[in-house]
Amino acid sequence: MQWLSTLGTAAVFAAACNLDTVILAMGWATRGVRPGREQRWVIAGLTTLITWLSLALGSQAAAAGVVAPLGGLVLVGMGLWCVLDWLRAAGGPEDAPRAGGSSLWDWVALAAALAVNNAGMGVAAGVSGVSPGWAAGANLVCTLAALPLGRALGDGVAGRLLGRFALPLSGGLLVALGVWEVLSP
Repeated sequence: MQWLSTLGTAAVFAAACNLDTVILAMGWATRGVRPGREQRWVIAGLTTLITWLSLALGSQAAAAGVVAPLGGLVLVGMGLWCVLDWLRAAGGPEDAPRAGGSSLWDWVALAAALAVNNAGMGVAAGVSGVSPGWAAGANLVCTLAALPLGRALGDGVAGRLLGRFALPLSGGLLVALGVWEVLSP
C-alpha cells in the first residue's frame, strides 16, 4: 500500500509541475506551432533530468537533517504564491512563452525555462520525502502527455477558458501535496 501512496504523491507532483507545459502547448496551438517528436522528447527529457536533480538535492538536504514537514510547508507556500500570482495577473495561454526557432538549441532553451519551475518545487518535494525516481518518471510521462493535451485544448474554445485557470489549479495541487506531506507520517 505504501507504493500506491508513493505513486500518488509522485503523480500529483508531476501534474502540478506540468500545468505550465499544458499552457505553453495551448499557446503554441493557437499560433499554429506543432512541435515534432524530437522536440517533445527534448522538452520531456531535459525537464525530467532537472526535476530529478532537484528532487535528489532536496532528498540529500532531508538526509542532512532538514525536517521533512518543512518541505511540505514550502510546497504549500509555493502553491499559495501561484494562486496569488494568478489573482494579481490572471494571464491565459496568450501569455505563454513563444516557441523560439526550429533549432535543437531553441528547444533546449525552452525546456530549460520550463524546468526552472520544476526545480524549485523539486527541492521542496525532495525535502518533504517525495521519491526522486518515482517523481521523475511521473514527470516524464506527464510532460509527454501535457504537450498533446495542451495542443488539443488550445485548438478548441475550451483552451482559452482552461488556460486562464491553470495557474491556480497548479497552486491548488501544490497546496494539497504540501498538506499531504506535512500530515502524512
